[in-house]
Amino acid sequence: MDVTVEIRRASARFTERASGRATQHSFSFGNHHDPERLRFGPMVCHDDHLLTAGEGFDTHRHSGVAIVSWVVSGGLAHTGVGDPLVVAPGQVAVLQTGDGVDHPAVEHSEVAAEPRTRFVQVWLATDEPPAPSYDVSTPVLLPGALTEVAAPLPGARFSVARLGIGDTVELPAAGRVHAYVATGALTRSSLAEPLVAGDAFEMVDHPAVSVTAAVPTDLLVWAFGTPSPVE
Repeated sequence: MDVTVEIRRASARFTERASGRATQHSFSFGNHHDPERLRFGPMVCHDDHLLTAGEGFDTHRHSGVAIVSWVVSGGLAHTGVGDPLVVAPGQVAVLQTGDGVDHPAVEHSEVAAEPRTRFVQVWLATDEPPAPSYDVSTPVLLPGALTEVAAPLPGARFSVARLGIGDTVELPAAGRVHAYVATGALTRSSLAEPLVAGDAFEMVDHPAVSVTAAVPTDLLVWAFGTPSPVE
């Protein structure tokens, strides 16, 4: 069993700037290509977007992915699949784009409804995507604990931990775990020096591990599959 832990610092991510928008890409995207950063399991996109009011992404197409958005601040206006609505902070939106074969490619738009709208968005690639749909939910986060907020594909679980100063939470054991510090900071641990907003753990076949918040912190955690058996 090849157990690995990589610390991905915010400073190592590619930043794309456009009018009214700044995006930090964790993986190759658009004109930015890094052959060593193509995906993490089914995760092919992990973007942190900051938008000014009225800016964002006009109508565009997708297929073959599940798209999960967590709004950190402001408000994100969505049109396309389902009724037009504004996704608020603390809400999670799941867009199933279909396969583009049995279902036409999904068209949608995402535009900031308020100044300084920030959201973290993940794309998961799948060979068997569900039919197109769009769902927004408001999970009840248990203070100091990891709360599952979405399971957009089989074997893919998205959880959020809202931590106070000194709160400790256990990252799950899974085939792959991606833990992203959306806000705040974690204390120094056996795995790394302190992680701050924009930093992430990427773990493969790693046992469950505990992390502690140094300040009020929101931690976004993806878990994929189960650990490989010990040979």
